[in-house]
Amino acid sequence: MLISRRRSVAGATALALAALVLTACSEGGAQSRAVTSAPAAVTTPATSTASATASASASASASASAAAPTTAPDPTVTAGAPGRWADTKQFMQITDAWISDGRTYLSVRSARKQAATGDIEAWQIIPGRGSYSTVSMATGSRILLSVPLGDNSVPYPYSQAEFVRRMKRQSPTYLEGLGFDLTFDGNGRVTRLQSLYTP
Repeated sequence: MLISRRRSVAGATALALAALVLTACSEGGAQSRAVTSAPAAVTTPATSTASATASASASASASASAAAPTTAPDPTVTAGAPGRWADTKQFMQITDAWISDGRTYLSVRSARKQAATGDIEAWQIIPGRGSYSTVSMATGSRILLSVPLGDNSVPYPYSQAEFVRRMKRQSPTYLEGLGFDLTFDGNGRVTRLQSLYTP
């Protein structure tokens, strides 16, 4: 009887120990699985975050380069490039003249002239085909006019205001038949203007 009770206790003890070992093993396995899977869980978001950050950075960089200002156009070129005539003498047509803020402006384009045959020296105007450009006159510009814009066949000096007044009295079609020798300074401003005698 005593032996049988001892065997029962020993068997129960062995069972308890076995259960305890199994529990410890399964908990250790669970912990091991948790530790092993934890870095994967942490790594995945980190990779996503890094990818998102790189994507955002690339997007911001693209936006910045798209918004970067381009080289502004040269205002002289945009206005008709009068600077290309700096320090030169040109034969030109003038379709309009006006005064603004105390300065005289001319609407000009290049043309050609050829001597007219006859007893007196005169010129035939060959109109240009380009577009008109706006140029300004220097303050002390010299203006010499002859017939038909001036009163005489020989060049005679006139003020800028008088020159503008005489230009405004003519029709655009009439002005296309007139030609002028213009002298430009280093800034592309007209310093001398002389109309050609055209009888």
